[in-house]
Amino acid sequence: MPNYTSDLKLAVFGHESAHLEEVAQAFGAAIAQEVSVDIDCAIFAINPNTGIDQHTIDLWQGFDEYLVPRIVVVTDLEKDAGDFDDAVMLANRVFDQIATPYLVLHDDDGLPRALICLSDMTVIDYSTTPPTQATSEPEHETLVQEFRDEYLELVTSMGQDAFSAGVLFPAIPLWIEKGLGVDIVITYLNQLQK
Repeated sequence: MPNYTSDLKLAVFGHESAHLEEVAQAFGAAIAQEVSVDIDCAIFAINPNTGIDQHTIDLWQGFDEYLVPRIVVVTDLEKDAGDFDDAVMLANRVFDQIATPYLVLHDDDGLPRALICLSDMTVIDYSTTPPTQATSEPEHETLVQEFRDEYLELVTSMGQDAFSAGVLFPAIPLWIEKGLGVDIVITYLNQLQK
């Protein structure tokens, strides 16, 4: 998988269990330990199996006054018992209101296989190379309707450029080896290109 490269100054924050080096490499970012106003986007990596440490929470809060765009990426979705929903619930408690533009769909073995887009209900299947897009099944739409309503209300109230303005914080499921979510993060980063 090719790495993302741009002129943006990107920094990755989080506990080492969230595979910070892999995340940084995927997006051409540096691993950072302190807040800087020079950062164009802060990527906060969360491993749902280990939670969010106090230092990471302090760093998140340190960016609040600068309105630096922030993305939450949730790693380790293919391992252990933690899942995307757990990570988002935790981030909502200790960071800010987190937006979930995509939710994870699992295969029969319980592994992440696809993402469903809550804005248009398309499904991106990462089990194919390249990933394929399809219309969601009616049962998927029923399952995610409450999440979709919540997401659309949040995006509508915040405005179209809320991510770039540093007031809307998307959480993206990420399985770098399979490419799952990598393209979505890149789409958000591209919104910040000057």
